[in-house]
Amino acid sequence: MKMLPVADRATIRGSVAELARDEKGPLGVTLVLHLAAAVVGLAAPWLIGRIIDRVIGGAGAGEVDVLALAIGGCVVVQILLSRTAQNLGNRVAERANARLREDFVARTLRLPVSVVERAGTGDLATRSSVDVATVGNALRQVVPTVLISAIQLVAILAAVFLLHPLLGFVVLAGAPSTIAVARWYLRRAPQAYLAEGDATSRLTETLTATAEGARTVEALRLARQREREGTARITDQWTTRRATLALRSVFFPVVEFSYALPAAAMLLAGGFFLGNGWLSLGAVVSATLYSQQSIEPLDRIIIFLEQAQRGGASLSRVLGIGLVPPEPRGVATAPPGQALVVRGARFSYAGGHDVLHGIDLEVRPGERLAVVGPSGAGKSTLARLLAGIDAPREGVVSLGGVPVTELDPAERRRRIALVTQEHHVFIGTLRDNLAFAAPDATEDDMLAALAAVGAGWYGDLPDGLDTELGDGARQLNPADAQQLALARLVLADPHTLILDEATAALDPTTARRTERSLGAVLEGRTVIAIAHRLYTAHDADRVAVLEHGRISELGSHDELVRAGGAYAALWHSWHGDKA
Repeated sequence: MKMLPVADRATIRGSVAELARDEKGPLGVTLVLHLAAAVVGLAAPWLIGRIIDRVIGGAGAGEVDVLALAIGGCVVVQILLSRTAQNLGNRVAERANARLREDFVARTLRLPVSVVERAGTGDLATRSSVDVATVGNALRQVVPTVLISAIQLVAILAAVFLLHPLLGFVVLAGAPSTIAVARWYLRRAPQAYLAEGDATSRLTETLTATAEGARTVEALRLARQREREGTARITDQWTTRRATLALRSVFFPVVEFSYALPAAAMLLAGGFFLGNGWLSLGAVVSATLYSQQSIEPLDRIIIFLEQAQRGGASLSRVLGIGLVPPEPRGVATAPPGQALVVRGARFSYAGGHDVLHGIDLEVRPGERLAVVGPSGAGKSTLARLLAGIDAPREGVVSLGGVPVTELDPAERRRRIALVTQEHHVFIGTLRDNLAFAAPDATEDDMLAALAAVGAGWYGDLPDGLDTELGDGARQLNPADAQQLALARLVLADPHTLILDEATAALDPTTARRTERSLGAVLEGRTVIAIAHRLYTAHDADRVAVLEHGRISELGSHDELVRAGGAYAALWHSWHGDKA
């Protein structure tokens, strides 16, 4: 399994800057409101200091009451400013989160199918669920909280320095230890959280594969092997989470210790300054209150710094989807009614040996070609090359003289359709599921397509085309889902159709009837069938026998049977079993 890429820091900074530029007006107003709230919040400690100094100076109750009322008024104004700023900031964060999610979906849908298949469902599923949710939480909570707390902290430090520069330096007593441990943590945290995300993806992939292949696991008695695989992935995840926990177990205790230093230092230094007459008692009390007041925003920054690392790691994984080179947007077009030609095609999957070895094949327009051969011969790989999903390592696959990989993807999908035995029923109505293939199809078109593939189960649906399908609604069994996929194919009406064991989930009788119905509907179309049932080869115009990645025989059914080669042996063996 090849994991999808992750974005580097420059890409992350660029994405964040772009989001900020898109919201620069509301974001600017939010910052101004938070700054105003922070400044107003500084009034209370300063006024308390003034009250102390005025009482020592002999002020009356009336003057103290006025100052106390001023404190109450500042608290009310601060609450109003903070609430307004938070509401506006939440709207900014939600819009940014929505834009990020939309971009993620758009990038995911542009991923080449081959890249998705190599990465596996686990990595993509984790990024689209866990990582996207983590980034959303960061935008809603982490970023605003850190930003607000930073503004408050800077304002508090500025207020202390204004009281007296010496007090300003004293309030920074906890800074050296905090900065040192934060730098230590930030050097290690990004990679640690990326490793944790990677381990989660691999665990999800393993669990998904085991669940989807439960019947195969049971039939082949692979339970112990899958348990060992799952245990190994859980161990990897536990190890990576333990690594991030080890970082937090150092980081947070040091920071908590650093919180007490400014207040203690302020009391000691303030006493010294007061004894020497450098400051008034009110100034010392105000500075001490400011040092205590700084703990809350600093604590929020520290706490959310850990979540920010998670959010940053998840953002790099979300943005990493956009680093995958998009499917080539060819501009070439191929005239209709042309041959699909393979010349000297060799292909190997990443890091492996060649699966196909110098394939030469020409599929004539309107021809029905069956490809047969033993398991592992490369039949499905050849189908993928013909459909343009993968490109040959050497050689070329062309349609009307134009390499299929140079065709515009939209045109290529209109011209060549690949249907496999893996089908998906989308959550929605039957009408929605059919409309994916032909958005402009009428109800009559959809009904005709269902009838063409023998989907008799349609008549039992309570709401016809408006029946809800998928999780939480009506479930289609594998055979029905396969016929639904074939009905989509009829609606798509491609020039060339590649069936990679597309009727494998159907029983032999239904499969035979479905293929005959499809044959009538697709009359005049080019059909390439990866055949596991040899009656498909019997009905084809020509049969290509694929063995060990090479075409060993090519001809009509009768010609190959008379030749007495590999196909004849397969036919006699298969036909004898059926007799």
